Amino acid sequence: MSLHTINDIFFAIVERGLARVMLFRAADRWIPISSQELYQRVAGVAQAFRQWGLTKGDRVAILSENRPEWAVADFASLLLGAVVVPIYPTLTAQQSAYLLSDSGAKVIVVSTQKQLEKVLSIKHQTELQVVVVMDQMGSVEAIPMRRLMEEGPAERDLKLDACARTITAEDLASIVYTSGTTGDSKGVQLTHGNLTSNIEHSLDGFDVGPGQISISFLPLSHVTARHADFALLKRGVTLAYCPIIEQLSQVLLEVRPHIFIAVPRVYEKIYSQVEQKAQGVLKRSIYRWALSVGQTHRPEILAGNTPNSLRWKLANKLVYSQLRAKMGGNIEVFAAGGAPLGKELAAWYANMGIRIHEGYGLTETAPVIALNTPHAHKIGTVGRPLSNVEVQIAEDNEILVRGPSVFCRYWNRPQETSNAFEGGWFKTGDIGHLDEDGFLSVTDRKKDLLKTSGGKFIAPQPIENSLKLNSLIGASAVLGDRRRFASVIISPHFPRLEEWARANRIPFSSKRDLIANHKVRALYEQIVGEVNRGLARHETLKRILLVSEEFTAEDGTLTPTLKLRRKAIEERYRLQIDALYDEAADSRSREREVFG
Repeated sequence: MSLHTINDIFFAIVERGLARVMLFRAADRWIPISSQELYQRVAGVAQAFRQWGLTKGDRVAILSENRPEWAVADFASLLLGAVVVPIYPTLTAQQSAYLLSDSGAKVIVVSTQKQLEKVLSIKHQTELQVVVVMDQMGSVEAIPMRRLMEEGPAERDLKLDACARTITAEDLASIVYTSGTTGDSKGVQLTHGNLTSNIEHSLDGFDVGPGQISISFLPLSHVTARHADFALLKRGVTLAYCPIIEQLSQVLLEVRPHIFIAVPRVYEKIYSQVEQKAQGVLKRSIYRWALSVGQTHRPEILAGNTPNSLRWKLANKLVYSQLRAKMGGNIEVFAAGGAPLGKELAAWYANMGIRIHEGYGLTETAPVIALNTPHAHKIGTVGRPLSNVEVQIAEDNEILVRGPSVFCRYWNRPQETSNAFEGGWFKTGDIGHLDEDGFLSVTDRKKDLLKTSGGKFIAPQPIENSLKLNSLIGASAVLGDRRRFASVIISPHFPRLEEWARANRIPFSSKRDLIANHKVRALYEQIVGEVNRGLARHETLKRILLVSEEFTAEDGTLTPTLKLRRKAIEERYRLQIDALYDEAADSRSREREVFG
């Protein structure tokens, strides 16, 4: 079936007649939602929207964690031709107010009491007319979504179906705000055609379909997660919703999915947990041996084959299978997107018998530009561009894209829209290159490139990815723009560091106390020194700033998709950074005095 709108996907789901389209956890058990039940719920909400006067082009905001009601509200809006505005549940009240005001949303669907209170506190700053709440509660200021879903028709609503089929590929489907959480955040206008042209091609080469399960846990406010859910639902894959990422480990064991799509940060945490558990002389020696065996067989794994040597089978029984068991034991497809995975991390997983299909895209490209597939896979790249997009590399190595999945314009931002294109090509803002086999590699964000005072360019992300492979590092941010040399801010992974400190009999009473210890500082100098050995001279990290705070989306140092906010981090630690470089300048000055 050829897709033109997201509504076509909805009708395909309904007409497939599956008993388990979705799963959600309630009262300690997983409850299925069938195709028929999904239609009833969506139609019930759509009928209410229509009764409230919602028409084609009106904006509906969704502020919720991942749960079936998110998809219900999404489909109900799109069937009527309304425009969906996703909002991250981690945003503050004022950040949410900006998005609601800028988009002019008339209706908002929220998940919990906490989100309801957030919206009610800023409602007067917006054009909101109706608030719908997913959870059952006694608020008179919000309409219960459960009631709307229960009032849906038992049979097909022919009037609703006919309305949905009048929507075209050119009609606006969603305004997705980029991950900035200030007034600088831009609303990306995505049409039905932008989204479906990407969905049509992003799973080419993947054998997925009915009978398989995937967990929906990446924030649906982000276009990558929403795209993945649409694409999987179109193929008949069952979605199991995990609203709280801290519950992911338990959900993996309960649901035992076949498809796992995650951002690199999730893969990093799994890696860190494995490294942490491989303690003790015997465990460590077996683990290291298994990694060396895996490295020997890495080409076979990356080619999609299962090695059959006795050494690999033994390593698989002792180590690799244990990792897969922790992830449910059934995963056949591993994919990563939303940020660079890092070649070293991808290699570690390959050594453990897992091939991760890394992809690349942006909100403005709806979102996938390139993706490694089972039949075309090259580690260290983000794969070949999808067949529906064209990619070229500009003279300054910026990645340029054009095709039907590229967005039409920014909401209320004509000048920024004009600036985003050059000769019909969208300027991604990323630096990269295409190799002789057509595989795309992404070096870094153009705006994130650091230029030292000596005129040397440094791409920070590859360095940070190398540092994050050490289980003692929670997050790191490379510094050096307009400075004489590069340095790094490190937020330790404190559970692992505290464990190390106790094992080494280092007393501490707080995180601040811990990072001030000279042995701890020496430990991180050693870690950075090991990474430095693989860097060019101008990239070498010459100073380290250890901080006692963890970087989080809540404090603004990470985006909602867990990417670094460099400016926010540098501003937060401005005094310490200046002192770091002043100290280095003083040291150099003293050297000149001594040695002339």
